[in-house]
Amino acid sequence: MDLSGLVNKAKNALRSNPNLIEKGGDAIDKATGNKYSSQVDKAQGAARKAVGAQDQQNQQGGQQQQGQNPDGQQNQQ
Repeated sequence: MDLSGLVNKAKNALRSNPNLIEKGGDAIDKATGNKYSSQVDKAQGAARKAVGAQDQQNQQGGQQQQGQNPDGQQNQQ
């Protein structure tokens, strides 16, 4: 298998399981004592964008702005 084939396999794996990006970032944060957490967060966002994975944090924020709790139920006002 050539390099482009490996890259495509990695993209497909991350696209179908985007929490791997989060887990990888968490491992780096733990290893570095959160010293580079802002850079890790940016790298996670770039990785999600590169593989076409949905940003779970942005999805949850969007739901809350639309009057929903993270579990999808309507907020009572």
